[in-house]
Amino acid sequence: MDKEEEKIAGRLHGEQIEPEKADNLLERLIYVLIIAVMISFAQTVLGVMTVIQFIIMLVNNKQPNERIADFGTDLGIWVAKAARYQTAASTVKPWPWTDLD
Repeated sequence: MDKEEEKIAGRLHGEQIEPEKADNLLERLIYVLIIAVMISFAQTVLGVMTVIQFIIMLVNNKQPNERIADFGTDLGIWVAKAARYQTAASTVKPWPWTDLD
């Protein structure tokens, strides 16, 4: 595993600060619904960024824009953390309730 993969794996699976008390089920349902809307929005943003990146690569001799690529990585990590909360694999809520690392 190279350094970039290790960095991403650390952000995704690294130590997270667990909340002091667990949410009750009604609170959790509300958070899950809010996060579902946020994931839907993230999919739209990802689609737009994909088209922009493809156009950039067309005009830039197949070279991607690094900032867009990094944004895609960050977005993917956020979606993974959101999915872990939604499926109760984690009790740690994703950004904006915790830091975006």
